[in-house]
Amino acid sequence: MLGDFKGLKVWQRAHALTLDVYAFTRRFPSSEKYGLTSQLRRAAASIPANIAESRGRIGHRDQERFLHIAQGSARELEPHLLLSRDLLLMRRDTADLALARVAEVQRMLAALIYKKL
Repeated sequence: MLGDFKGLKVWQRAHALTLDVYAFTRRFPSSEKYGLTSQLRRAAASIPANIAESRGRIGHRDQERFLHIAQGSARELEPHLLLSRDLLLMRRDTADLALARVAEVQRMLAALIYKKL
């Protein structure tokens, strides 16, 4: 399954989600630079990075492992988004859209992992 990760729909959606996270965290207070801003950005960026890494692996188990890591990063992103919303660092509609996109990426990753089994 070696190949170009950029053609994968799940990578495209995860990349778009990461761009969204960077965009809305620019408006967070500077006091959150090393807090939620950093946590959100790292978790979001980890998703497409690990999907890409999975495409560079030859072994089936290795590919699956990186997809599971991407899935874990998507799970990590959820509570950070909820906390950001509840602390009023972001608008509810923005948070809800981001959470819906995270859920979509999680479903796509689960389908890809299942397909590989």
